[in-house]
Amino acid sequence: MPSPLEAGLIRQGASVLAHAIAAGEVSAEEVTRAHLDRIAEVDDRVHAFLEVVGESALASAVEVDRARASGEQLGPLAGVPIAVKDVMAMRGVPTTCGSRILEGWRPPYDATVVERLRAAGVVILGKTNMDEFAMGSSTEHSAYGPTRNPWDLERIPGGSGGGSAAALASFEAPLAIGTDTGGSIRQPAAVTGTVGVKPTYGGVSRYGLVALASSLDQAGPCARSVIDAALLHSVIAGHDPRDSTSIDAPVPDVVAAARRADVRGLRIGLVRELSGDGYQAGVSQRFAEAVAILEGLGAEVVEVSCPHFDYALGAYYLILPAEASSNLARFDGMRYGLRVGDDGERSVEDVMSLTREAGFGAEVKRRIMIGTYALSSGYYDAYYGQAQKVRTLITRDFAAAFEHVDVLVSPTTPTTAFRIGEKVDDPLAMYLNDIATIPVNLAGNAAMSLPIGLAPEDGLPVGLQIMAPPMADDRLYLVGAALEAALLDRWGHLLIEEVPSL
Repeated sequence: MPSPLEAGLIRQGASVLAHAIAAGEVSAEEVTRAHLDRIAEVDDRVHAFLEVVGESALASAVEVDRARASGEQLGPLAGVPIAVKDVMAMRGVPTTCGSRILEGWRPPYDATVVERLRAAGVVILGKTNMDEFAMGSSTEHSAYGPTRNPWDLERIPGGSGGGSAAALASFEAPLAIGTDTGGSIRQPAAVTGTVGVKPTYGGVSRYGLVALASSLDQAGPCARSVIDAALLHSVIAGHDPRDSTSIDAPVPDVVAAARRADVRGLRIGLVRELSGDGYQAGVSQRFAEAVAILEGLGAEVVEVSCPHFDYALGAYYLILPAEASSNLARFDGMRYGLRVGDDGERSVEDVMSLTREAGFGAEVKRRIMIGTYALSSGYYDAYYGQAQKVRTLITRDFAAAFEHVDVLVSPTTPTTAFRIGEKVDDPLAMYLNDIATIPVNLAGNAAMSLPIGLAPEDGLPVGLQIMAPPMADDRLYLVGAALEAALLDRWGHLLIEEVPSL
């Protein structure tokens, strides 16, 4: 059992911990030990982590304490622990992307996001579980077993970044890094009662992020409150010359926006195409209540139509597999990771084939085949080319909407967390979980999911999605923090405090 001190520390948010460490009320080492003890206590049931780097984490925490004692100026999150999705390269630490094919690979370099965390004194606890190569909506497609939702261990924590979200919801870490290709930060946030942000495409460096779909992937912050997400966002965002898609422009002041938390005079658009049929009644109910709260805070709410959103799912599941089939071609067993059948007699082609057969899971193989077909001679224009045209129309829908409103809102997911195994053999049913999140990735916009209550049918968390124009990420935090504060007044605590004890 954790000590009273440890129990208190793991329940605190990142901003509270950072203040306590800076004030000398607690050491970074104590905070880190408390979270490592929590991982040891509950992760055998949650399975949020694939790799815990306890010794390294404690060494980093001790260094933060030493630097603070010597009077060095430290960042606002120095000494606060974090969990990192296992799609980010981390020097000397196994990086598997949830796949057997990368088993044993220890990168010789850090991703830019990891570099920035280290430079800010953030303490990395380890690498979190995920759907293999970020292909999935439930973290059931991990080669290392599923992660479980702390609200109900028989249910999924979302995907592909279910490990990061579950680590937050089970109080194993106060912060986490996720990546979002079609909703993989926001959908897990919604079903675990946490906060997840997909920054503007190019707003956070992708250098060292193992690519799924290069025009869609985006790393972002995961936290238990809007201000905590904002603080983490400010640490990891900014231009990186090593990433050709990185935006060379000032990062919006997301922390100031979160602290301002005022929606008076803002115009908020309800997306007609992201509601109605297919949405769980309790999800729709909580969403309507949250919108009414925003109106009560002084925002003007209007309905907006984005007609091409209806085609987003089909376009996405051509563009993503096409890019994935190209990106995953590098995993051949020749240079790193798994190698099968290399007995000195088989050809290189045979070893590659055997390695990929053994190393890739069923969902990855499915998408590689779809993508290769969509890019093949005679089908490129009919499938991939048409999907890119739809992508352009979706981007125009967003641009037209943002001429009239400041942000758009919708439910983050059509349902609450479903049971493990319920949809794993039905790919289309699984894909539909991302129906509300995918349009943002296709257009490159910024979006956030934050918890707005529990569905009355099952007592599970519901998320609201806020969408903003490119490089207007601060609007997410402005609206999100205002809504969170109103809900906090109503509940008397953050929703996450209601998660059942493990």
